[in-house]
Amino acid sequence: MILTLKQIAEATGGTLFGEDIEINGISTDTRTISEGMLFVPIKGENFDGHEFIDKAIEKGAFAFLSNRQIKSEESYVLVKDTRKALGDIARFYKALLGVKTVGVTGSTGKTTTKDIIAAVLSKGFKTLKTEGNFNNDIGVPLTLFRLTEKDKATVIEMGMNHFGELSNLTSIACPDIAVITNVGVSHIENLGSREGILKAKCEIFESMADGAKIVNGDDDMLCTIKDKYTNVRFFSVKDKNADIYADDIKENGLDGISCTIHIGGEKISVNIPVPGMHMVYNAMAAAGVAHELGISFNKIKEGIEEFKPTKMRMDIIKLDNITIINDVYNSNPVSAKAGIDVLAGVKGDKLAILGDMLELGDFSEKLHAEVGEYTAEKGIPTVCIGKESKAMYDACSEKVSAWYFETVDKFLAQKDEIIKNGTTVLVKASRGMKFERITEALKNE
Repeated sequence: MILTLKQIAEATGGTLFGEDIEINGISTDTRTISEGMLFVPIKGENFDGHEFIDKAIEKGAFAFLSNRQIKSEESYVLVKDTRKALGDIARFYKALLGVKTVGVTGSTGKTTTKDIIAAVLSKGFKTLKTEGNFNNDIGVPLTLFRLTEKDKATVIEMGMNHFGELSNLTSIACPDIAVITNVGVSHIENLGSREGILKAKCEIFESMADGAKIVNGDDDMLCTIKDKYTNVRFFSVKDKNADIYADDIKENGLDGISCTIHIGGEKISVNIPVPGMHMVYNAMAAAGVAHELGISFNKIKEGIEEFKPTKMRMDIIKLDNITIINDVYNSNPVSAKAGIDVLAGVKGDKLAILGDMLELGDFSEKLHAEVGEYTAEKGIPTVCIGKESKAMYDACSEKVSAWYFETVDKFLAQKDEIIKNGTTVLVKASRGMKFERITEALKNE
Protein backbone atom coordinates (compact mmCIF):
# COMPACT_ATOMS: atom_id res chain seq x y z
CA MET A 1 0.00 0.00 0.00
CA ILE A 2 1.09 3.56 -0.67
CA LEU A 3 -0.58 6.52 1.02
CA THR A 4 0.58 10.05 1.71
CA LEU A 5 0.28 11.70 5.09
CA LYS A 6 -1.90 14.33 3.44
CA GLN A 7 -4.32 11.58 2.41
CA ILE A 8 -4.23 10.15 5.93
CA ALA A 9 -4.99 13.56 7.44
CA GLU A 10 -7.88 13.90 5.00
CA ALA A 11 -9.24 10.44 5.84
CA THR A 12 -9.08 11.01 9.59
CA GLY A 13 -9.97 14.69 9.79
CA GLY A 14 -6.58 15.13 11.42
CA THR A 15 -3.82 17.74 11.20
CA LEU A 16 -0.49 17.03 9.52
CA PHE A 17 2.64 18.16 11.34
CA GLY A 18 5.84 17.99 9.28
CA GLU A 19 6.42 16.97 5.67
CA ASP A 20 3.88 15.21 3.49
CA ILE A 21 5.61 11.90 2.87
CA GLU A 22 4.53 8.50 1.56
CA ILE A 23 4.12 5.48 3.81
CA ASN A 24 4.08 1.87 2.56
CA GLY A 25 2.21 0.14 5.37
CA ILE A 26 0.51 0.58 8.73
CA SER A 27 1.11 -1.18 12.04
CA THR A 28 -0.17 -0.88 15.60
CA ASP A 29 2.61 -3.08 17.00
CA THR A 30 6.31 -2.18 17.11
CA ARG A 31 7.13 -5.88 16.69
CA THR A 32 5.76 -5.77 13.14
CA ILE A 33 7.12 -2.36 12.13
CA SER A 34 9.35 -2.22 9.07
CA GLU A 35 10.94 0.64 7.19
CA GLY A 36 8.53 3.09 5.63
CA MET A 37 5.47 2.28 7.72
CA LEU A 38 3.06 4.46 9.68
CA PHE A 39 2.82 3.59 13.38
CA VAL A 40 -0.63 3.91 14.94
CA PRO A 41 -0.39 3.90 18.76
CA ILE A 42 -3.45 2.42 20.42
CA LYS A 43 -4.44 3.27 23.99
CA GLY A 44 -5.68 0.22 25.90
CA GLU A 45 -6.78 -0.44 29.45
CA ASN A 46 -3.30 -1.34 30.65
CA PHE A 47 -1.01 0.36 28.14
CA ASP A 48 -0.67 3.39 25.87
CA GLY A 49 0.95 2.85 22.50
CA HIS A 50 2.12 6.46 22.47
CA GLU A 51 4.87 5.36 24.85
CA PHE A 52 6.33 3.26 22.01
CA ILE A 53 6.48 5.93 19.31
CA ASP A 54 10.24 6.37 19.68
CA LYS A 55 10.76 2.62 19.39
CA ALA A 56 8.62 2.52 16.25
CA ILE A 57 10.75 5.28 14.70
CA GLU A 58 13.92 3.41 15.63
CA LYS A 59 12.61 0.33 13.84
CA GLY A 60 12.00 2.29 10.64
CA ALA A 61 8.56 3.91 10.89
CA PHE A 62 8.51 7.04 8.72
CA ALA A 63 5.62 8.66 10.59
CA PHE A 64 2.96 8.11 13.23
CA LEU A 65 -0.45 9.15 14.48
CA SER A 66 -0.94 10.84 17.84
CA ASN A 67 -3.89 11.92 19.95
CA ARG A 68 -1.83 14.72 21.46
CA GLN A 69 0.45 17.41 20.03
CA ILE A 70 4.08 16.54 20.68
CA LYS A 71 7.57 17.71 19.69
CA SER A 72 8.98 15.45 17.02
CA GLU A 73 11.49 15.59 14.19
CA GLU A 74 9.34 13.03 12.37
CA SER A 75 6.13 13.81 10.56
CA TYR A 76 2.90 12.85 12.25
CA VAL A 77 -0.87 13.33 12.01
CA LEU A 78 -2.73 14.63 15.05
CA VAL A 79 -6.14 12.95 15.52
CA LYS A 80 -8.72 12.89 18.29
CA ASP A 81 -8.77 9.09 18.63
CA THR A 82 -6.07 6.89 17.09
CA ARG A 83 -8.21 3.75 17.27
CA LYS A 84 -11.04 5.39 15.33
CA ALA A 85 -8.52 6.92 12.94
CA LEU A 86 -7.21 3.43 12.14
CA GLY A 87 -10.66 2.51 10.84
CA ASP A 88 -11.04 5.82 8.99
CA ILE A 89 -7.80 5.19 7.09
CA ALA A 90 -8.85 1.63 6.24
CA ARG A 91 -12.19 2.82 4.85
CA PHE A 92 -10.40 5.46 2.75
CA TYR A 93 -7.80 3.00 1.46
CA LYS A 94 -10.33 0.33 0.50
CA ALA A 95 -12.41 2.90 -1.38
CA LEU A 96 -9.36 3.83 -3.46
CA LEU A 97 -9.05 0.22 -4.62
CA GLY A 98 -12.74 -0.41 -5.31
CA VAL A 99 -12.55 -4.00 -4.07
CA LYS A 100 -15.77 -6.01 -3.76
CA THR A 101 -16.26 -6.76 -0.07
CA VAL A 102 -18.13 -9.54 1.71
CA GLY A 103 -18.83 -9.11 5.43
CA VAL A 104 -19.47 -12.26 7.47
CA THR A 105 -20.88 -12.47 10.98
CA GLY A 106 -22.93 -14.86 13.10
CA SER A 107 -23.00 -16.52 16.50
CA THR A 108 -21.27 -19.65 15.20
CA GLY A 109 -19.52 -20.73 12.05
CA LYS A 110 -18.44 -17.31 10.80
CA THR A 111 -14.75 -18.25 10.44
CA THR A 112 -15.44 -21.43 8.48
CA THR A 113 -18.05 -19.63 6.40
CA LYS A 114 -15.58 -16.81 5.70
CA ASP A 115 -12.96 -19.35 4.68
CA ILE A 116 -15.20 -21.32 2.31
CA ILE A 117 -16.52 -18.10 0.72
CA ALA A 118 -12.93 -16.99 0.11
CA ALA A 119 -12.05 -20.42 -1.30
CA VAL A 120 -14.89 -20.17 -3.81
CA LEU A 121 -14.30 -16.52 -4.75
CA SER A 122 -10.61 -17.22 -5.32
CA LYS A 123 -11.64 -19.44 -8.23
CA GLY A 124 -12.95 -16.34 -9.95
CA PHE A 125 -10.50 -13.63 -8.95
CA LYS A 126 -7.75 -12.79 -6.47
CA THR A 127 -9.33 -12.69 -3.02
CA LEU A 128 -8.05 -11.56 0.37
CA LYS A 129 -9.61 -12.85 3.60
CA THR A 130 -9.40 -12.22 7.32
CA GLU A 131 -6.69 -14.33 8.92
CA GLY A 132 -6.72 -15.59 12.49
CA ASN A 133 -8.88 -13.62 14.92
CA PHE A 134 -8.48 -10.24 13.19
CA ASN A 135 -12.21 -9.59 13.37
CA ASN A 136 -12.47 -6.52 15.63
CA ASP A 137 -11.98 -2.78 15.13
CA ILE A 138 -8.20 -3.21 15.02
CA GLY A 139 -8.06 -6.49 13.10
CA VAL A 140 -10.51 -5.45 10.36
CA PRO A 141 -8.49 -2.33 9.38
CA LEU A 142 -5.23 -4.27 9.48
CA THR A 143 -6.77 -6.84 7.14
CA LEU A 144 -7.90 -4.13 4.72
CA PHE A 145 -4.40 -2.64 4.71
CA ARG A 146 -3.15 -5.93 3.25
CA LEU A 147 -5.15 -5.30 0.08
CA THR A 148 -3.23 -4.61 -3.13
CA GLU A 149 -4.27 -3.46 -6.58
CA LYS A 150 -4.27 -7.13 -7.66
CA ASP A 151 -7.06 -8.03 -5.20
CA LYS A 152 -10.56 -7.92 -6.64
CA ALA A 153 -12.47 -9.19 -3.60
CA THR A 154 -12.08 -9.44 0.14
CA VAL A 155 -13.97 -11.51 2.71
CA ILE A 156 -14.03 -9.86 6.12
CA GLU A 157 -15.04 -11.66 9.31
CA MET A 158 -16.74 -9.38 11.81
CA GLY A 159 -16.98 -10.32 15.47
CA MET A 160 -18.84 -8.61 18.27
CA ASN A 161 -20.01 -9.02 21.85
CA HIS A 162 -21.68 -5.65 22.51
CA PHE A 163 -24.18 -3.42 20.74
CA GLY A 164 -22.58 -0.94 18.36
CA GLU A 165 -19.50 -3.00 17.54
CA LEU A 166 -20.78 -4.38 14.23
CA SER A 167 -22.13 -0.95 13.37
CA ASN A 168 -18.58 0.35 13.67
CA LEU A 169 -17.01 -2.55 11.74
CA THR A 170 -19.46 -2.31 8.85
CA SER A 171 -18.80 1.44 8.60
CA ILE A 172 -15.11 0.58 8.16
CA ALA A 173 -15.39 -2.33 5.73
CA CYS A 174 -18.53 -1.10 3.87
CA PRO A 175 -19.51 -4.56 2.58
CA ASP A 176 -21.20 -4.99 -0.79
CA ILE A 177 -22.61 -8.33 0.40
CA ALA A 178 -23.32 -9.39 3.99
CA VAL A 179 -23.68 -12.92 5.35
CA ILE A 180 -25.17 -13.88 8.74
CA THR A 181 -24.69 -17.55 9.62
CA ASN A 182 -27.09 -17.78 12.57
CA VAL A 183 -28.26 -16.19 15.81
CA GLY A 184 -27.26 -18.32 18.79
CA VAL A 185 -26.50 -17.49 22.41
CA SER A 186 -22.86 -16.42 22.25
CA HIS A 187 -22.35 -13.16 24.21
CA ILE A 188 -25.89 -13.36 25.57
CA GLU A 189 -24.55 -12.09 28.90
CA ASN A 190 -23.85 -8.74 27.20
CA LEU A 191 -26.82 -8.61 24.82
CA GLY A 192 -29.55 -9.87 27.14
CA SER A 193 -31.55 -12.13 24.82
CA ARG A 194 -31.52 -13.74 21.39
CA GLU A 195 -33.65 -10.82 20.22
CA GLY A 196 -30.82 -8.57 21.36
CA ILE A 197 -28.30 -10.72 19.55
CA LEU A 198 -30.37 -10.53 16.35
CA LYS A 199 -30.51 -6.76 16.59
CA ALA A 200 -26.74 -6.58 17.12
CA LYS A 201 -25.99 -8.95 14.21
CA CYS A 202 -28.19 -6.94 11.84
CA GLU A 203 -25.99 -3.90 12.45
CA ILE A 204 -23.82 -5.38 9.67
CA PHE A 205 -26.40 -4.07 7.16
CA GLU A 206 -26.13 -0.45 8.26
CA SER A 207 -23.40 0.74 5.88
CA MET A 208 -24.61 -1.26 2.89
CA ALA A 209 -26.46 0.27 -0.01
CA ASP A 210 -28.76 -2.25 -1.63
CA GLY A 211 -26.28 -5.13 -1.57
CA ALA A 212 -27.38 -8.73 -1.09
CA LYS A 213 -27.97 -9.84 2.47
CA ILE A 214 -27.43 -13.60 2.52
CA VAL A 215 -28.78 -15.16 5.71
CA ASN A 216 -29.75 -18.52 7.18
CA GLY A 217 -33.46 -18.95 6.52
CA ASP A 218 -33.65 -21.98 8.82
CA ASP A 219 -32.62 -19.87 11.82
CA ASP A 220 -35.72 -19.05 13.86
CA MET A 221 -34.56 -15.47 14.43
CA LEU A 222 -33.12 -14.60 11.02
CA CYS A 223 -36.19 -15.86 9.17
CA THR A 224 -38.09 -12.88 10.63
CA ILE A 225 -36.05 -10.14 8.92
CA LYS A 226 -37.20 -10.45 5.29
CA ASP A 227 -39.62 -7.54 5.40
CA LYS A 228 -37.29 -5.36 7.48
CA TYR A 229 -34.48 -5.10 4.90
CA THR A 230 -34.15 -4.99 1.13
CA ASN A 231 -32.47 -7.63 -1.03
CA VAL A 232 -32.52 -10.43 1.57
CA ARG A 233 -31.47 -13.86 0.26
CA PHE A 234 -32.33 -16.88 2.42
CA PHE A 235 -30.44 -20.18 2.29
CA SER A 236 -32.16 -23.29 3.62
CA VAL A 237 -32.31 -27.08 3.71
CA LYS A 238 -35.96 -27.02 4.80
CA ASP A 239 -37.61 -24.64 2.35
CA LYS A 240 -37.36 -25.44 -1.36
CA ASN A 241 -38.75 -21.99 -2.11
CA ALA A 242 -35.73 -20.34 -0.51
CA ASP A 243 -33.39 -18.32 -2.74
CA ILE A 244 -30.69 -20.92 -2.11
CA TYR A 245 -31.53 -24.40 -0.91
CA ALA A 246 -29.85 -27.80 -0.62
CA ASP A 247 -31.21 -31.31 -0.92
CA ASP A 248 -29.94 -34.84 -1.71
CA ILE A 249 -27.85 -34.54 1.46
CA LYS A 250 -25.65 -37.52 2.22
CA GLU A 251 -23.26 -37.77 5.17
CA ASN A 252 -19.99 -39.52 4.37
CA GLY A 253 -18.62 -39.92 7.90
CA LEU A 254 -15.39 -38.07 8.58
CA ASP A 255 -14.78 -37.77 4.83
CA GLY A 256 -17.37 -35.02 4.54
CA ILE A 257 -20.91 -34.48 3.35
CA SER A 258 -22.44 -34.19 -0.13
CA CYS A 259 -25.51 -32.32 -1.38
CA THR A 260 -27.12 -30.58 -4.32
CA ILE A 261 -27.31 -26.78 -4.11
CA HIS A 262 -30.05 -24.93 -6.02
CA ILE A 263 -29.78 -21.24 -6.98
CA GLY A 264 -31.87 -19.30 -9.50
CA GLY A 265 -33.29 -22.36 -11.20
CA GLU A 266 -29.89 -24.01 -11.62
CA LYS A 267 -28.18 -26.62 -9.45
CA ILE A 268 -24.79 -28.13 -8.65
CA SER A 269 -23.88 -31.32 -6.82
CA VAL A 270 -20.94 -30.93 -4.48
CA ASN A 271 -18.85 -33.10 -2.17
CA ILE A 272 -17.91 -30.96 0.81
CA PRO A 273 -14.64 -32.35 2.26
CA VAL A 274 -15.47 -31.45 5.87
CA PRO A 275 -18.06 -33.39 7.92
CA GLY A 276 -21.17 -32.00 9.54
CA MET A 277 -24.57 -30.68 8.51
CA HIS A 278 -23.36 -27.17 9.33
CA MET A 279 -21.02 -27.43 6.33
CA VAL A 280 -24.01 -27.65 4.00
CA TYR A 281 -25.13 -24.26 5.34
CA ASN A 282 -21.62 -22.85 4.92
CA ALA A 283 -21.46 -24.13 1.35
CA MET A 284 -24.86 -22.60 0.52
CA ALA A 285 -23.70 -19.23 1.84
CA ALA A 286 -20.53 -19.46 -0.26
CA ALA A 287 -22.47 -20.45 -3.36
CA GLY A 288 -24.90 -17.57 -2.79
CA VAL A 289 -22.11 -14.99 -2.51
CA ALA A 290 -20.27 -16.36 -5.54
CA HIS A 291 -23.46 -16.36 -7.60
CA GLU A 292 -24.06 -12.71 -6.70
CA LEU A 293 -20.56 -11.90 -7.98
CA GLY A 294 -21.01 -13.77 -11.25
CA ILE A 295 -18.81 -16.81 -10.63
CA SER A 296 -19.77 -19.85 -12.71
CA PHE A 297 -21.31 -22.96 -11.17
CA ASN A 298 -18.30 -25.02 -12.23
CA LYS A 299 -15.99 -22.67 -10.33
CA ILE A 300 -18.31 -22.68 -7.31
CA LYS A 301 -18.21 -26.49 -7.25
CA GLU A 302 -14.42 -26.48 -7.59
CA GLY A 303 -13.97 -24.01 -4.74
CA ILE A 304 -16.24 -25.91 -2.36
CA GLU A 305 -14.70 -29.30 -3.12
CA GLU A 306 -11.12 -28.03 -2.66
CA PHE A 307 -11.90 -26.23 0.61
CA LYS A 308 -9.62 -26.83 3.60
CA PRO A 309 -10.71 -25.61 7.04
CA THR A 310 -8.69 -23.31 9.27
CA LYS A 311 -6.44 -25.09 11.74
CA MET A 312 -8.22 -26.32 14.90
CA ARG A 313 -11.66 -26.17 13.27
CA MET A 314 -13.14 -29.60 12.53
CA ASP A 315 -9.62 -30.77 11.71
CA ILE A 316 -9.57 -34.59 11.33
CA ILE A 317 -6.34 -36.11 12.66
CA LYS A 318 -5.96 -39.84 12.02
CA LEU A 319 -3.33 -41.47 14.24
CA ASP A 320 -2.28 -45.09 14.61
CA ASN A 321 -4.30 -45.64 17.79
CA ILE A 322 -7.09 -43.01 17.71
CA THR A 323 -8.78 -40.48 15.44
CA ILE A 324 -9.12 -36.90 16.72
CA ILE A 325 -11.80 -34.44 15.65
CA ASN A 326 -9.83 -31.34 16.57
CA ASP A 327 -12.34 -28.49 16.98
CA VAL A 328 -10.73 -26.54 19.80
CA TYR A 329 -10.73 -23.05 18.31
CA ASN A 330 -13.92 -22.08 20.11
CA SER A 331 -17.21 -23.42 21.41
CA ASN A 332 -20.78 -22.48 22.18
CA PRO A 333 -23.96 -24.55 22.56
CA VAL A 334 -24.75 -24.58 18.82
CA SER A 335 -21.27 -25.50 17.61
CA ALA A 336 -20.81 -28.03 20.44
CA LYS A 337 -23.96 -29.86 19.34
CA ALA A 338 -22.79 -29.72 15.72
CA GLY A 339 -19.53 -31.36 16.75
CA ILE A 340 -21.40 -34.00 18.73
CA ASP A 341 -23.52 -34.71 15.64
CA VAL A 342 -20.38 -35.34 13.60
CA LEU A 343 -19.01 -37.65 16.29
CA ALA A 344 -22.32 -39.50 16.54
CA GLY A 345 -22.11 -40.39 12.86
CA VAL A 346 -18.79 -42.18 13.26
CA LYS A 347 -18.64 -45.96 13.55
CA GLY A 348 -16.92 -47.63 16.50
CA ASP A 349 -15.97 -46.30 19.93
CA LYS A 350 -16.52 -42.59 20.53
CA LEU A 351 -15.56 -40.09 23.23
CA ALA A 352 -16.47 -36.41 23.56
CA ILE A 353 -13.95 -34.31 25.49
CA LEU A 354 -15.83 -31.07 26.15
CA GLY A 355 -14.94 -28.00 28.15
CA ASP A 356 -16.38 -24.71 29.33
CA MET A 357 -18.30 -22.54 26.88
CA LEU A 358 -17.56 -18.99 27.98
CA GLU A 359 -19.52 -15.71 27.91
CA LEU A 360 -22.91 -17.31 28.59
CA GLY A 361 -23.56 -15.31 31.75
CA ASP A 362 -26.62 -16.28 33.78
CA PHE A 363 -27.56 -18.82 31.10
CA SER A 364 -24.33 -20.79 31.54
CA GLU A 365 -25.55 -23.57 33.84
CA LYS A 366 -28.68 -24.24 31.78
CA LEU A 367 -26.83 -24.25 28.45
CA HIS A 368 -24.00 -26.49 29.68
CA ALA A 369 -26.64 -28.89 31.00
CA GLU A 370 -28.32 -28.91 27.58
CA VAL A 371 -25.08 -29.98 25.92
CA GLY A 372 -24.67 -32.73 28.52
CA GLU A 373 -28.21 -33.91 27.81
CA TYR A 374 -27.36 -33.92 24.10
CA THR A 375 -24.33 -36.18 24.46
CA ALA A 376 -26.45 -38.51 26.62
CA GLU A 377 -29.19 -38.53 23.99
CA LYS A 378 -26.59 -39.55 21.41
CA GLY A 379 -25.19 -42.20 23.76
CA ILE A 380 -21.67 -40.77 23.68
CA PRO A 381 -19.28 -41.20 26.65
CA THR A 382 -18.25 -37.71 27.74
CA VAL A 383 -15.36 -36.04 29.54
CA CYS A 384 -16.33 -32.67 31.02
CA ILE A 385 -13.57 -30.21 31.96
CA GLY A 386 -13.84 -26.85 33.71
CA LYS A 387 -15.88 -25.11 36.36
CA GLU A 388 -18.89 -24.41 34.09
CA SER A 389 -18.84 -27.95 32.69
CA LYS A 390 -19.88 -29.49 36.02
CA ALA A 391 -23.48 -28.83 34.92
CA MET A 392 -22.75 -30.70 31.71
CA TYR A 393 -21.40 -33.66 33.68
CA ASP A 394 -24.38 -33.68 36.04
CA ALA A 395 -26.75 -33.78 33.06
CA CYS A 396 -25.15 -36.76 31.31
CA SER A 397 -23.42 -38.84 34.00
CA GLU A 398 -26.41 -41.00 34.90
CA LYS A 399 -27.13 -41.92 31.27
CA VAL A 400 -23.69 -42.48 29.72
CA SER A 401 -20.15 -43.06 30.96
CA ALA A 402 -18.86 -39.67 32.06
CA TRP A 403 -15.90 -38.13 33.83
CA TYR A 404 -15.45 -34.69 35.38
CA PHE A 405 -12.18 -32.79 35.84
CA GLU A 406 -11.70 -29.26 37.11
CA THR A 407 -8.70 -28.61 34.87
CA VAL A 408 -7.02 -29.80 31.68
CA ASP A 409 -3.99 -30.92 33.70
CA LYS A 410 -6.10 -33.19 35.90
CA PHE A 411 -7.61 -34.80 32.82
CA LEU A 412 -4.24 -35.28 31.13
CA ALA A 413 -2.98 -37.11 34.21
CA GLN A 414 -5.72 -39.73 33.76
CA LYS A 415 -6.39 -39.69 30.02
CA ASP A 416 -4.77 -43.09 29.40
CA GLU A 417 -7.28 -44.72 31.73
CA ILE A 418 -10.18 -43.29 29.71
CA ILE A 419 -9.25 -43.34 26.02
CA LYS A 420 -9.17 -46.78 24.41
CA ASN A 421 -7.33 -47.67 21.22
CA GLY A 422 -9.52 -47.27 18.16
CA THR A 423 -11.63 -44.49 19.68
CA THR A 424 -12.71 -41.41 17.73
CA VAL A 425 -12.34 -38.41 20.03
CA LEU A 426 -14.01 -35.00 19.71
CA VAL A 427 -12.03 -32.25 21.48
CA LYS A 428 -13.98 -28.99 21.89
CA ALA A 429 -14.16 -26.01 24.26
CA SER A 430 -14.02 -22.23 24.25
CA ARG A 431 -10.68 -20.74 23.25
CA GLY A 432 -9.88 -19.66 26.78
CA MET A 433 -9.77 -23.29 27.92
CA LYS A 434 -6.67 -23.94 25.76
CA PHE A 435 -7.85 -27.38 24.68
CA GLU A 436 -5.13 -27.48 22.02
CA ARG A 437 -3.01 -28.84 24.87
CA ILE A 438 -5.21 -31.93 24.88
CA THR A 439 -4.92 -32.38 21.12
CA GLU A 440 -1.13 -32.06 21.27
CA ALA A 441 -0.90 -34.52 24.17
CA LEU A 442 -2.97 -37.07 22.25
CA LYS A 443 -0.91 -36.58 19.09
CA ASN A 444 2.34 -37.08 21.00
CA GLU A 445 1.33 -40.39 22.57
